[in-house]
Order: sequence, then C-alpha cells, then structure tokens
Amino acid sequence: MDLRLAGLALGMLALGGCGEPPAPRAAAGYVPDTVAFQVPSDSTMPPGLLGESIRRGRALLEHTADSLPEHVGNTLACTSCHPAAGTLAGGMPWVGVYGQFPQYRSRVARVQVIEDRIDDCFIRSMNGKPLPRGGKDVRDMVAYFAFLSRDIPVGARVEGQGIPKVDVSNADTSAGKALYAVECARCHGADGGGYVGPALWGDSSFNIGAGMARLRTAAGFIRANMPMDRRGSMTDQQSADLAAYLVSRPRPDLPGKEYDWPNGDPPPDVAYPTLAAQQKR
Repeated sequence: MDLRLAGLALGMLALGGCGEPPAPRAAAGYVPDTVAFQVPSDSTMPPGLLGESIRRGRALLEHTADSLPEHVGNTLACTSCHPAAGTLAGGMPWVGVYGQFPQYRSRVARVQVIEDRIDDCFIRSMNGKPLPRGGKDVRDMVAYFAFLSRDIPVGARVEGQGIPKVDVSNADTSAGKALYAVECARCHGADGGGYVGPALWGDSSFNIGAGMARLRTAAGFIRANMPMDRRGSMTDQQSADLAAYLVSRPRPDLPGKEYDWPNGDPPPDVAYPTLAAQQKR
C-alpha cells in the first residue's frame, strides 16, 4: 500500500514548513482556526512496515548528510533547522504540516505537493539535489511527517507552528557580530563552520536560496530557539542583530535564484534580486 494512503487511513494528517503557516483550507465540516500543539508518543507508532518506515524517515531527517551524501552538499541535517526531529513549538516544527499540502507557494508561483517542498529543502537548505520522486527515502520521510500530524484536522493551524515574528527594522550587523562571539561561537564555531551546532555560513552551510538565509526567518528562529540551552532568552533586538550578522556572511550560491517569485512579489528580506521584481519596477 502507498505509505501516504496508509498514513491517511491511520488519521495521520499534516510536514513542517518554514515561516507563516497557510490559512486553513475549506473542507467538509468545521475545521478550527487553531488547534493545540501535540506530539504523538513513539508508543503510538503502528507496528509492521509502516512503523519501520516512520522510524527510518525520522532517522534520515536527523542524519541527512551522513545518510544521503549523494543528495546533500553540506554538513547539515534536516533537523538543523527543525530541531528535536521537528517536534519543538516555535522551532519550525513538522507537526501539522502534512495536512497543509497541496498548497500554493509564491516562490514558485504554483501549487506544490509535500514532495515538492522536500525537494526545495534539499536544493536550498541542504545545498544538494532532490531525492528520486516516489523512492523509499522520500516515502519514509513523508510517513514520519504524517505520523507527527495524526489527529490534527486537515488544513488547521497549530499553536507553535512556524516561528515568531520579529521586528528587524533596526537590526545591527555590528552588534550581531559581537553577540555572536559571546553567545553562538561556542556551538557554531568562531568561523560559523559548525562545531557542536550546525554550520551557519561557508561551504558547509545552507545556500543563499534557503529560507534561513532571509533576515526575518533567521531572526524568528533565533528568537524562539537560541541558544539551545536557554531557548527564548534572546530579546527581539538581539535576535534581529544576530540574524543580520548571520545572513551577511558568505555562503554557497544557488544557480537560477533570479527566477524565484516569478510573479514579482518577493518578500522584502530576500537577499538577491529577482528578474520578475526588476521587470515590475
């Protein structure tokens, strides 16, 4: 049986996206605007092949560079940006996302299925290349995403989904550099190349087309999750300053990035020009 159908049969509904979750979709019956954040216990994983698939999917997401070296161009794992295997509120969790696909995404100006979103992450955040569509690896990842979303209504928002919004209007790169040396270098390395924590810039990190290379995304993630031993202790200003420094650092390029947001509607914090936006001026 197709794992997606099996997941649906078990009521596993929703993959974590980066940024603001989409509005609930119309469906038969009442779908609440917001539901409580809930992570299913491992003890509720189904037995047999489906349970094996869910566990393998989680392992791939936690050890992506090691497990899928032909498809990963840096040293990161999917959980570098989705900590605790996508189960932390405010940490771009995967709880509730499976049921939000298909969805329209302005960066490509078309409707994407969940496998398209996984492709995007491998190309951008992993600085690599997509997995074979329909192969075992992507099926197992989808099975894990579906498991995390069991009992969540299709299309519903989930408390703690995405990341908080942070005012970045006064972000100070110099202040962020100083703060990085005090708070971040001990885990991410003085050169940003990774140590205990993942690489934040340089050849071992995500490329310029990744969501985390955007100021608002980085600031929101830092505000909710950094430092990991004191989550939520950074102020909005500190988070904005650190994000400004982080996104200013060198990282791999993404060929073809100029074709992003083909309708000419890129967010204001995109770090590169797009052709459609330039043509609209």
